[in-house]
Amino acid sequence: MSITPQPGIMDIALYVGGQSKLEGHSSPLKLSSNENPYGPSRHAVAALEGSAATLHLYPPTDHAALRAAIAEIHGLDAERIICGAGSDEVLQFLAQCYAGPGDEVIHTEHGFAMYPILARAAGATPVEVRERDRVVDTDAILAACTERTRLIYLTNPGNPTGTMIPVETVARLADAIPDHVILVLDGAYVEFADGYDGGAKLVESRHNVVMTRTFSKIHGLGGLRIGWGYGPREIIDVLNRVRQPFNLSNSQLAAAEAAIRDTGFTEHCRSENARLRVWLRDRLLDLGIACDESHANYVLARFADEAEAAGCDAALRAEGILVRRVGGYGFPEALRITVGDEAGCARVIDAIARFKGAA
Repeated sequence: MSITPQPGIMDIALYVGGQSKLEGHSSPLKLSSNENPYGPSRHAVAALEGSAATLHLYPPTDHAALRAAIAEIHGLDAERIICGAGSDEVLQFLAQCYAGPGDEVIHTEHGFAMYPILARAAGATPVEVRERDRVVDTDAILAACTERTRLIYLTNPGNPTGTMIPVETVARLADAIPDHVILVLDGAYVEFADGYDGGAKLVESRHNVVMTRTFSKIHGLGGLRIGWGYGPREIIDVLNRVRQPFNLSNSQLAAAEAAIRDTGFTEHCRSENARLRVWLRDRLLDLGIACDESHANYVLARFADEAEAAGCDAALRAEGILVRRVGGYGFPEALRITVGDEAGCARVIDAIARFKGAA
């Protein structure tokens, strides 16, 4: 008998991240992965350095200090928080624990590419739901729900669109989904959106809503892979039963706690992103490039067609600038551009303007 993987595994298309290297350019301007252009908090760096003396020690299994810090900063219940190696791991726990063969997992057409991967890895069937003008359509999600549906993964703000649906709409969706379905609110970019708690109040008032967050974006710790989830105690208890006891190192825990407590740095990153995001979008519109209002740390620049997008990408690469082609997300005619610092934003707009002028 031959050795074969579980059903669904070979149907998984490998995830492709944003490119970070560019031939001929030793230090390209990387605007392809939605990274924080200001890096991590200096307090997080100091905590990471200080943790070096504890490399021989196993980390705590309960993540108590980090969960307490998250709860304090966000006004949450620490007992309802779970930490993971990036929010991806928490999303994986949910699929592993609540979906399997014969079940369905709903995601929207422009959602995070990991959602169908997580569904298939658990043996479940991913169900893609159309969006409407690059915005999540909650009526379409509800229409796709069946007795087999177990999870709904919803990115808000959306990636790569940058669009978002208001909390009132999310609440109506949470109220209308079947009782056996868990609504998972992926809030990787929540901190960049004004007036949105990522669904925390919904989690506290409903038995089947979970939210996830990450330290990779606004906190600038993408290289350390730290995330967390917040949900009903019963669900968090289930997820902790499959979580590896030492899934986060002492270094990760120390850096994350210092990062989330440095609220001044977080606010600086948020305000600068908001200012430059508006500027970047306005300049794209001035150049005749379609671009929706974004609520994240990137914009989706939509060109006339795929050929123009490819041409602009090539022109940017020639100038040492990396952005993200998003054909795999259903936008062959678009480029997702991370909001960099002021110099980075000016540089990418100048390069696009030269391309448009030459074209």
